[in-house]
Parts: sequence; structure tokens; C-alpha cells
Amino acid sequence: NEERRKELFKSVKVLGEEAKVAVRNSRRDAIDSARASLKASEITEDELKSIEEKVQKITDKFVEKIEGIISAKEKEIMEV
Repeated sequence: NEERRKELFKSVKVLGEEAKVAVRNSRRDAIDSARASLKASEITEDELKSIEEKVQKITDKFVEKIEGIISAKEKEIMEV
């Protein structure tokens, strides 16, 4: 019934948000690691900037995929 579908969609949304948070946490860890490498003089500031941009692009790509999955599931769940 309609009420159950709405509950299911809320669950999907919560799981999607948790997945996006996990992706963002991974981004933070990767950037922190790169900054530690900079501090240890293992990479240059230009390399750090490049790494940060690449990590951000990857993060954006995965967040977009997660949002697409959430939208697809919403349509699937709300179909009567």
C-alpha cells in the first residue's frame, strides 16, 4: 500500500545519505593523507592541488551515482 511504499522510500533515502557520507569521509581521508605527504615533503603543493581536484571529481561522480540510484529506487517503489 501507499504508506508502506513511503516507508520504504524513506529507508532508501537514509541509506543513500549514509552512502554519500561514507564517500565524503573517504574523500577527507584521501586529502588528509595527501596533506601529510606534503608535510613530509613527499609531494609538492602543485601535486597536492592536483590530487585534491582528482579526489573531488571522483567524489562528485560517486555522489551523483548514489543520487541516481536513489531516484531509480524511488520510481520503482512508488510504482503502483
